Amino acid sequence: MDFRNPFINYKIEDEKSERGYLTQREVEILMNWKLDKKLEQTRDVFIFCCFTGLSYIDVFKLTKERINLSTDGQQWIMGKREKTDVDYFIPMMEIPKKNLEKYKNEIFKDGKFLPLKVSLTVNRHLKEISEICGINKHLTFHLSRHTFATLTMSKGVSLESVSKMLGHKNIQTTQIYAKMTTEKVGRDMAIFAESIKETERKFVVNF
Repeated sequence: MDFRNPFINYKIEDEKSERGYLTQREVEILMNWKLDKKLEQTRDVFIFCCFTGLSYIDVFKLTKERINLSTDGQQWIMGKREKTDVDYFIPMMEIPKKNLEKYKNEIFKDGKFLPLKVSLTVNRHLKEISEICGINKHLTFHLSRHTFATLTMSKGVSLESVSKMLGHKNIQTTQIYAKMTTEKVGRDMAIFAESIKETERKFVVNF
């Protein structure tokens, strides 16, 4: 009997997941859109993470013990990433501060600061929110972390600082976001170049 391996021609391909993110304009649309309470709460937590880079599990564990004051009075979020066991240090910007202020009188389970729901509910809410706000992207909670990384690097924050804030084990992981920002520059400049072709045709070099 002829026994042939049915998988002899089968090749496993290493498919790298695309790391999407929101643009600054999309973040602004999202954070200012009027939503009902349940979606508003999910949106607020998502925006909080767009400006802190915290993952779902790390923001889920966020309590007052993780927010500390530096010598100059600046608030920092400090902790150890659940996924990598690496320390992270994140200075608090005004938007996440305002989100915490908004819910300061609310009482959440286990001393939580924010109204975070189970991940399936959060991602279902985000899908609904993206449709309401007209954001044509697959909105998941982890997208907030990618957004933080991409926006900070596109605004000139160093690779090393972003890596430290994200709690990455090695800087090669963070370099993915540097590549994303340079690719965007390339796309934007290609659009710009196309738009000024008529101007380029009028340019005469005088020797």
